[in-house]
Amino acid sequence: MTTSESPPATDAQAAPRGVTVGDAAAFAALLPPGRLIGIDAGTKTLGLALSDVTRSIASALETIRRTKFKDDVRRLLDIAEQHAVQGFVLGLPANLDGSEGPRAQATRAFARNLNAVTPLPILLWDERLTTLEAERMLIAADASRKRRADVIDKIAATLILQGALDRMRGLPR
Repeated sequence: MTTSESPPATDAQAAPRGVTVGDAAAFAALLPPGRLIGIDAGTKTLGLALSDVTRSIASALETIRRTKFKDDVRRLLDIAEQHAVQGFVLGLPANLDGSEGPRAQATRAFARNLNAVTPLPILLWDERLTTLEAERMLIAADASRKRRADVIDKIAATLILQGALDRMRGLPR
């Protein structure tokens, strides 16, 4: 090997490594133009929402029934590739007083594990009360209990993503 050649990449070097941030401005600075996926990560499902390419509007996308992390992430990354997604907005379920309990810790672990398999950046977004807000919206729309159960997670993901999009739109460019 000459001095101009690099040593072969090890598995650790070759693995994608994303970054997780908690600040919308820092996240926006990492992003090329394109869509984002919002994620409401529950214990049984991943609710997903998708932004438009201008990052103005979030729309409910789908709900992934959780099985194994590997399978869940494979589906998530397939969807991200299909829609040319540039990053993820992951709802962080903080307690009302701002502290973090077991659900927030599990969400942070999900972000760390996702960072290990994709270079796409992740924004942790405060999702306090989004599921409650989604439930209220569905009740106001006279959705049946079954219908609410089927769509609540992707509606919550839509609220999470829309909040982040609104915040990023207000940032100086």
